[in-house]
Amino acid sequence: MANEKILAVLGATGAQGGGIVQAALADRDGGFAVRAITRHPDSDKAKALAAQGVEVVAGDMDDAESLKRVFAGAYGVFGVTNFWEHYSPEKETVQGSHIATAAKSTGVKHVIWSTFEDTRKRVPLDDDRMPTLQGRYKVPHFDSKAEAEHFFTDAKLPVTFLNTSFYWDNLVHFGMGPKKGPDGRLAFAIPMGDKKLPGMSADDIGPCAYGIFKKGGDLIGRRVGIAGEHLTGTQMAASLSKALGQPVVYNAVTPDVYRSFGFPGADDLGNMFQYKAMFEADYCGLRDLAFSRAMNPGLKTFDQWLTLNGKRIPLE
Repeated sequence: MANEKILAVLGATGAQGGGIVQAALADRDGGFAVRAITRHPDSDKAKALAAQGVEVVAGDMDDAESLKRVFAGAYGVFGVTNFWEHYSPEKETVQGSHIATAAKSTGVKHVIWSTFEDTRKRVPLDDDRMPTLQGRYKVPHFDSKAEAEHFFTDAKLPVTFLNTSFYWDNLVHFGMGPKKGPDGRLAFAIPMGDKKLPGMSADDIGPCAYGIFKKGGDLIGRRVGIAGEHLTGTQMAASLSKALGQPVVYNAVTPDVYRSFGFPGADDLGNMFQYKAMFEADYCGLRDLAFSRAMNPGLKTFDQWLTLNGKRIPLE
């Protein structure tokens, strides 16, 4: 409807942005319409959104001018970047600056920046508890997003910083699911010791963000965190055992061992898990479960996610 507030959603064909689009479509009386921004409006995913009645427009985070065009007239902007598409923290930080610049020039009323902690504030580059990566990062895909935050605050934008959590979907898509050992038993390996890992279904992030837009001014100027559950590796392995119908053991490898696994990004993720374990109380504390459920009442637990997705986890 003409009086609906427009939410300009980056990453609209991905997990986070796509979740906002679907949340808005499901909330017909919510007062919001979505403008799905994608580099590839002719893709199958973009065409599927258009078929649902969503406004789909072409925009590129590498081009601030294109973002100004697609943010024009929008009430809110959801900004999310994908480090794993290019593995370049510098590129990701520049993309954040472009989002902030375009949001400022178009006068949007609420920006949500999907971000993480800057791990270097607690583990400086000269701290040898974990290796420094790419010369100036500890956890590149965290630090690059955090490094972009000042563009939003320097511009005095009405921003909410949204600290997200580990995607349980990584067990399906990122090769983090249980693997068969030499004895044939399945083992789930993360370097978290007995510490809790905040996690959630990737498709729950968007509805949480949508809830933040609906909450509006109360959350502008704040940092909030979301998660579906905080679980130890042992608890996750128990849930995996039940869902997969066979025993899964938790293999609490060390961060050094995890970093040595050799897949693209193993060093980044090894540092990430180490950071979460080292600062468990604060890391979990920011990701408040009651707040998360208040923003998204349909938030899934790990067991609920496994019921829907357990059969999709590749077992090797």
